[in-house]
Amino acid sequence: MSRQGFLHAGMLVALLSIAGCASGPSGSIYVPADGSSRTPEPPKTADEKQNQVWRKSEQTDSGEPEQRPEPRSKPSYQDTGEQLSPAALSLVREADKLLKSGDAGGAIVRLERAQRIAPRSAEIYFKLSQAYVAGNKLGPAEQFTLKGLSLAGSDTRLQRAGWLLLADIRRARGNVAGASQAEERAAAL
Repeated sequence: MSRQGFLHAGMLVALLSIAGCASGPSGSIYVPADGSSRTPEPPKTADEKQNQVWRKSEQTDSGEPEQRPEPRSKPSYQDTGEQLSPAALSLVREADKLLKSGDAGGAIVRLERAQRIAPRSAEIYFKLSQAYVAGNKLGPAEQFTLKGLSLAGSDTRLQRAGWLLLADIRRARGNVAGASQAEERAAAL
C-alpha cells in the first residue's frame, strides 16, 4: 500500500470512530431532564389513543382505565418576588450606602453579587437599574427594570415601583411616548 493510500485508510478509520462515538453505544443521545433512563414516546394519534391497551393495575373494577389526575405544573410566572437572603440583603444595604456617597460603580458590583445570590428578586433588579441610572447608563438600566417587572409577579407595590422607574428612565432617554405608557401601567395598578 502506498503512503497516500495508508493516510487515506487512517483518515477513514478516524472518521468512522468519530462517527461511532457521536451516536454513543446505545444509538441515542437523548437524556431526559428528570434523570430517568426512560426514552420519550412519540405523540399518539386519536386512533392510537382509542386502541390503547391498559395494564390490569391501571384498570378499575369495571375494566375501564383508572382516571389519574394530571400532574400540576408550576405556573411560568411568579406570584410574588423572591425574599432576600441575609447575604443578599447585606449587599443591597452596602450598595445603598455607596449610591448615597456617589459611587455608582461600587454599588453595581455589590448589586451584581446580590443578583447572583437571589436571581429571581425583582427588588435587586430595580436597585441595579437605579445604580445604572446613577452611573448614566440608561440602556442597561431600562433592561434591568424590564427584567425586574417580569419577576414582580402579582406584587402590585413592586409592579407600580417598576413601571414608575421605567417611565423615568424612558423619559431620560427621550422616549416620551414610552414613558407615558409606563406611567399609565403604573396608574392602572
